[in-house]
Amino acid sequence: MSSRKKIKRNYRKAKYVFYRETLIDYREHFWAFVGSFIGLGLISLLQFKIFTPQDYVFLIGSFGASSVLIYGVIESPLAQPRNLIGGHVVSAIVGVTIQKLLPDLIWIAAPLAVSLSIILMQVTKTLHPPGGATALIAIAGSEKVKELGYWYVVSPVLLGTIILLITALVFNNMSSKRQYPARGNFLSKKELKKRIPFL
Repeated sequence: MSSRKKIKRNYRKAKYVFYRETLIDYREHFWAFVGSFIGLGLISLLQFKIFTPQDYVFLIGSFGASSVLIYGVIESPLAQPRNLIGGHVVSAIVGVTIQKLLPDLIWIAAPLAVSLSIILMQVTKTLHPPGGATALIAIAGSEKVKELGYWYVVSPVLLGTIILLITALVFNNMSSKRQYPARGNFLSKKELKKRIPFL
């Protein structure tokens, strides 16, 4: 497939996903709310009730952005399990590595970590936008985060994304109208034209 056709195909997919996700469907909103509330609620419970804040960091900001994708835009290629887990883990490894190599040069380390994480997510086909924030948190986060070193990759990042994924698998599939992970069943151009005349 030529690069021009591939770009057009991806553009059609993106327009269709955007169209589907902007329709007003209260059931969709309900399940997106319930899934994200439970997923982030479990992570918050671990952070604030089970572990002492002085000893452990579990709730990181990039999980909020992931929740928008995996509960609110479930058909997006960027919201699929491979992207969720892989994007965060790859970015966390990059962030910790750069933080260890350039601990006192945040002005170089921060953009370098995010930029390298984007490239590595692209190469590994795990692009997940919140991964950029995961890499940045490893650089600019609190001293507690930096003290974790490569444990940051395992916990909070890997364990947190597994919690979000399990919750997404449960709540995104409770309605017959929702299917997660997406099966790649995007419509053909002809079908899209029938359903969405302005394409």
